[in-house]
Amino acid sequence: MTIQDAYAAAVAAGQLHEDPAQLGVLPELERIRVALTVPVKKGGFFRKAPEAIPGLYMWGGVGRGKSMLMDMAYEEIDAPKQRWHFHAFMQWVHAEMNAARKTGVDDAIKPVAAKLTKDIRFLAFDEMQITDITDAMIVGRLFEALFAAGVVIVTTSNRTPDDLYKDGLNRDLFLPFIELIKTKLVVHELASPTDHRQGRLAGATRYFAPVNAESRAGMQKVWTDLTDGQSEPLTLHVKGREVVLPQFHNGVARAPFFELCGRPLGAADYLTLAETVRVLMIDDIPQLGRQNFNEAKRFVTLIDALYEARVELICSAASMPEMLYIEGEGTFEFERTASRLREMQAADWGADQA
Repeated sequence: MTIQDAYAAAVAAGQLHEDPAQLGVLPELERIRVALTVPVKKGGFFRKAPEAIPGLYMWGGVGRGKSMLMDMAYEEIDAPKQRWHFHAFMQWVHAEMNAARKTGVDDAIKPVAAKLTKDIRFLAFDEMQITDITDAMIVGRLFEALFAAGVVIVTTSNRTPDDLYKDGLNRDLFLPFIELIKTKLVVHELASPTDHRQGRLAGATRYFAPVNAESRAGMQKVWTDLTDGQSEPLTLHVKGREVVLPQFHNGVARAPFFELCGRPLGAADYLTLAETVRVLMIDDIPQLGRQNFNEAKRFVTLIDALYEARVELICSAASMPEMLYIEGEGTFEFERTASRLREMQAADWGADQA
């Protein structure tokens, strides 16, 4: 089935609302699908790299349908393939490089690149973003190997290539990779005025209180609506530490309060979390006060990071925001957090996120 036919079928079934911006990128995805139907020419005894096919870098604001379109193309493409969320991919790469170092190799990236390119023709990456210079250099070398092997890449991002790793340390070392992306991938902005993610949340409760069977059921319904019930753990690497999100799918994460605020995490951890997810669901926020002062301080830092990054927040809590922290040191400072929690419940919260 062509990508256009698959899209039309989803619209006809009521699964999608037709969007001109989404229609505009379908020919690029179909071009890739058709190109990958051509058999790879044999190169005699030595394996010959397939003819280079330009991939696609699809970028735009959150909720515009980038991941959905990439997944639709992935389903229709009949070729050896893999799909990764970009953070999960980097998690795998670091694990493979650590295993390679234990074998005594001089260059730990080479065996990872060889494993990645073996018998793969199509790679789909969701939510590409670079936040660390080490990752930037690793990604650059891996993509060079992928392109050299004839692997076709489709990736989504909230940023134009020129804004990847923007203002990052030693960013000049990353500039050649940006040029490589613009050379090897067709850069297409999905400039839809519609945030389709907002449609899924339209009318949905975002703050459930108190915590009881009804609120837990409400949280589960929102989670299912946003992720179709699919998830896997995601580990974020922050300055040598690991921050585990127990449930994650397509930019939507979910974790209990004590997983995020009951552990010794700090601003750097929460900033990385806010850069990674588009929607965060927090279960079972307790009553806060002097008895759990450290957890409350971390919660304030977490909300600040989410607020500044315009991340959508959905949570269940013991009380409404103004009543969460009513006694003990820090009650005055918590008033700002309560105000932000209220603001983040607005239906258009996060809609202007770039």
